[in-house]
Amino acid sequence: MKFDQHTLVLLVRPAAAPELSEEEADALQDAHLAFRADLREQGYLVAGGPLLDQDDERLRGASVMSVDPETARELCSADRAVRAGRLAVQVMTWMVPAGNIRFEKVSAPRSVAETDAD
Repeated sequence: MKFDQHTLVLLVRPAAAPELSEEEADALQDAHLAFRADLREQGYLVAGGPLLDQDDERLRGASVMSVDPETARELCSADRAVRAGRLAVQVMTWMVPAGNIRFEKVSAPRSVAETDAD
């Protein structure tokens, strides 16, 4: 059987994540969303979003990237939320049977306000 390889990135809240005011957290989240939307527009981010109902609340989001693991780690480490210590990056290769998964190109929100617009 042939396999497709995808680079999977998990965003994790570190135990020592800095405490932020609501204003600071909102501004950082908007910067995070804009950064991720840019990655999607540039073709690096294939799919991604927040995690809900996870057993481990430290797990905050998951992404499938179109680049190798080293490049994905480098790109995701430039996220302001990662640089601020609010998120950490875990990168791995995910293998699935060839042709098992297809992704459609869709737009991504650039701010929290855009997620609430619907």
